[in-house]
Amino acid sequence: MADYLPKHNPGLQIPRTVGATPVIGGRLVEVSGADTIAPAAADSLKVLGVAAQDASAGERVTVFTVAGGVHPLVASGAIAAGDRVAADAAGKVKTASVADSAVGLALNSSAADNDVIDVLFF
Repeated sequence: MADYLPKHNPGLQIPRTVGATPVIGGRLVEVSGADTIAPAAADSLKVLGVAAQDASAGERVTVFTVAGGVHPLVASGAIAAGDRVAADAAGKVKTASVADSAVGLALNSSAADNDVIDVLFF
């Protein structure tokens, strides 16, 4: 997914610099340092939003923040519609196992890894 746009975006779009690890457009990213981002880790409490495009270390990328909006995101496995979702490895989403780590609500279901579902950010 080279370029990415949310389905509905009432939230903010902010530029950030990619840290040491490249990011993938359409996947969750987290704050990794001052003005830098990295792919979100599992159950991250530092999720900033979704990368707008693929970017390598040192490049600038637009981030659609978790300040609301509906986003098509890549699932890491089965997720039921209505589940709260959190970051999983490599910026995918999974059913939240830690309440504090939830970033949104699944609006439809996924059956397997790499399915794309709509997520309403909180």
